[in-house]
Amino acid sequence: MNHPLTSDPSLLLEEEVYLLADLFHLFADPTRLKILFSLLPKERSVGELATLLQMTPSAVSHQLKLLKGEKLVRYRRSGKSLIYGLADEHVRLITNVGLEHIRE
Repeated sequence: MNHPLTSDPSLLLEEEVYLLADLFHLFADPTRLKILFSLLPKERSVGELATLLQMTPSAVSHQLKLLKGEKLVRYRRSGKSLIYGLADEHVRLITNVGLEHIRE
């Protein structure tokens, strides 16, 4: 696998730069970060997230839609509810490394 940070920066495709900027833009919102960190330990429903974060279910759903669109969260149906979780270990790693960085 090519690691852009250890190779020639000119090897990054222009499209990759814009896609990466879009990804980091999603992480730049405090509400979305709170949602992602709330999903680190376990999957949660919209209602659970709303209660935990003291937000309306509608506001949580809006942010989850954005996160889902960029493949940062996934969902599964459980009866009538949607249960959300982190999309993969990359999301867990990005959030944890970011937190570790600011705590140094």
